[in-house]
Amino acid sequence: MDEFLSFLGQIPWWAWILIFLFIVAIRDVFFNKHHAVSHNFPIVGHIRYMLESIGPELRQYIVANNREELPFNRIERGWIYASAKNENNYEGFGTDRDIYEPNYIFINNSMLPYKVEKDNPNYKNPYFLPCAKLMGDYHKRRRPYRPASVINVSAMSFGSLSARAVESLNKGCGLAYAYHNTGEGGLSPYHKTGADVIFHFGTGYFGVRDENGNFSMEKIVKLVNENPQVRAIEVKLSQGAKPGKGGVLPGAKITPEIAEIRHVPLGQDVLSPPNHSAFEGVKGLVEFVESIAEATGLPVGIKSAVGRLNEWEELAKFMKETGKGPDFITIDGGEGGTGAAPPSFADHVSLPWLFGFAEVYKIFKKHDICDQIVFIGSGKLGFPARAAMAFSMGADLVNVAREAMMSIGCIQAQQCHTNKCPSGVATQNKWLQRGINIEDKSVRAHFYFKNFRKELLEMTHACGYEHPCQFTMDDVDMTVGDKNLIKTLSQSFMYHKCAVPFESMKNLSHCEHLGGNYHEKEAKKEVKAMRKKNKVRY
Repeated sequence: MDEFLSFLGQIPWWAWILIFLFIVAIRDVFFNKHHAVSHNFPIVGHIRYMLESIGPELRQYIVANNREELPFNRIERGWIYASAKNENNYEGFGTDRDIYEPNYIFINNSMLPYKVEKDNPNYKNPYFLPCAKLMGDYHKRRRPYRPASVINVSAMSFGSLSARAVESLNKGCGLAYAYHNTGEGGLSPYHKTGADVIFHFGTGYFGVRDENGNFSMEKIVKLVNENPQVRAIEVKLSQGAKPGKGGVLPGAKITPEIAEIRHVPLGQDVLSPPNHSAFEGVKGLVEFVESIAEATGLPVGIKSAVGRLNEWEELAKFMKETGKGPDFITIDGGEGGTGAAPPSFADHVSLPWLFGFAEVYKIFKKHDICDQIVFIGSGKLGFPARAAMAFSMGADLVNVAREAMMSIGCIQAQQCHTNKCPSGVATQNKWLQRGINIEDKSVRAHFYFKNFRKELLEMTHACGYEHPCQFTMDDVDMTVGDKNLIKTLSQSFMYHKCAVPFESMKNLSHCEHLGGNYHEKEAKKEVKAMRKKNKVRY
């Protein structure tokens, strides 16, 4: 034995490497039954698989240029990161965009910008930008709601996002006076740290279901009564990532905490079917919405991706005839989002936001009921120029999901569906979650929202308006790629937006139903303190 060990000790290090490679080659040629490349090219073939595994990182950080990546390129991500850190988010030496590409938008500025007078709330607070419409006002809900921010967090549930990510976003929304949509995973403790909440549920009725998995009016009334931060309720019909597709929450993923929040049995698979069991058809949907609004007193809306338009036509017609219906409608773009989905759904099912919203808005305008509804846009609208376009088309609010995730550290690794998100945002892995410092990330989220609103306001003033709701379809041009080169949005989509009743920002600041726990004097003091520390960016 000693002689054998002595012999092994005399083998040089490079010989061990050769022996290892020889064993790998034997394995590749004689035992490998699954990989043709490594069989035909022993040893060397493994390099191909190694490069493939790190290909996304190589392309993201080395190969792709600043404007190439999807869904968000490096310049877009950089703007979000800089805004969230309250750092310089400007660019120098002119734009590097191809301004002649199809669907490129131009905002038509005024020769004489809007002048902010001393009695305007924005004179001392450049971040104040509430919704111009009052949710639930037309239908006389008992607790109408005016969001204090035109940009808010879209539906992302605890479960798809980590606990620390949800809490960071909620605290950030609280600091920025924005609301936080729960997503369909139920109202978790992490949604209760300061922000207004839109309670969202889908076909699984998580958090408001009985023991048989059916919708429970008793539970939703109890939830609203026990949680005054819930300011509105949203019924999900479909989402842009996978419209019309249900899902299964595996029993192995249901922790005691998730089981308690979602009101589901521990350790058993839970089905989210494609269809709602609580109602059928458009008439049933409207009656369902009205019953929830009557029982809770809150504004109730719907969220949907857009495909066939006949159901939308039926809904608008029924709302016109009865005077009933949802208080707000969230149009989700087919661009997809944080929801994991088969590529066939994410890439091809439902219209992108730009086209889907235009088609739906035209239907409601035809029936003259746009004043009854608060329209919410969702689908890569988390940039001021795109938001200005959305407002000009008829949106009253924008919801952001992936942009909000980036504000708290998401690096677009696109691992949301694997539970291996390296930034800890979209994973339930405890170790990966620990990388999120809630206090730091909540401040970043709040600065993203504030700097977004500030820049959107500056664009609004540059166009001669006081509030983005005053944008019209003629204020935005779009390159269309044919001999006409540029058309206004009204020419491209063949409609004009209905005028939104608006008096002044001062009137909005005094609204008794203004959300976000907004207090004008406190907000002004906060901005004054920021100015002293040179934290208000210009």
